Amino acid sequence: MTDNDDLATDRRWRHGARLAVYAAFLLGMFYLVAVARVIDIDAVRAAIEATGPAAPLVYVAVSALLGAALVPGPILAGGSGLLFGPLLGTFVTLGATVGTATLCAFLGRRAGRRSARGMLGAERAERIDAQIARRGLWAVVGQRFIPGAPDALASYTFGAFGVPLWQMAVGAFIGSAPRAFVYTALGASIGDLSAPLAYTAITVWCVVAIIGAFAAHRGIRSWRRRDRDTESTQA
Repeated sequence: MTDNDDLATDRRWRHGARLAVYAAFLLGMFYLVAVARVIDIDAVRAAIEATGPAAPLVYVAVSALLGAALVPGPILAGGSGLLFGPLLGTFVTLGATVGTATLCAFLGRRAGRRSARGMLGAERAERIDAQIARRGLWAVVGQRFIPGAPDALASYTFGAFGVPLWQMAVGAFIGSAPRAFVYTALGASIGDLSAPLAYTAITVWCVVAIIGAFAAHRGIRSWRRRDRDTESTQA
């Protein structure tokens, strides 16, 4: 093994260690917020409600920060519906969702971009960059349709792989609109889940989940096929 090989291996180890620390931090945040529940969402909601006419804007800002801290999005969207109703609440939820996506992508880009490229290697990183340039926006939109996919963690990952912030913002707005309505409407209907609004929200959620699962399957197959074709061409 040459000195250059030793240097490349050492760099890979350093990049891997940085990504491991980054992943451990996110997992730790997820445990503290989603499992240990160190943030009292009810207290936050009450404090925002007390701000009066500015409450929607305050909720957008605070909810965006809490989403970046891995507070589950459905809880925040449900709180928006409870406070502001299904119409205004949906727009508040969308604003917070876009804010969370942009913030997470920015932090992911700052913390993990260089290490992610180092681990992938220059050739594979360039291929991924080319895919992002062509389909990054729709990858963000598609991820938002996948049932059960944690949006904040996905946004951190998109940022680490270099998805531009404008694509994160636009993709989050487009892809999150159906689920924003669903969770906000359910929050607004919390006192009567047999209301037509609740049934409508559940129906929309089922349709989005089916479309998302189908699109994810097609997208993964297409990505793998293009990757194999590129490797065979370069061989």
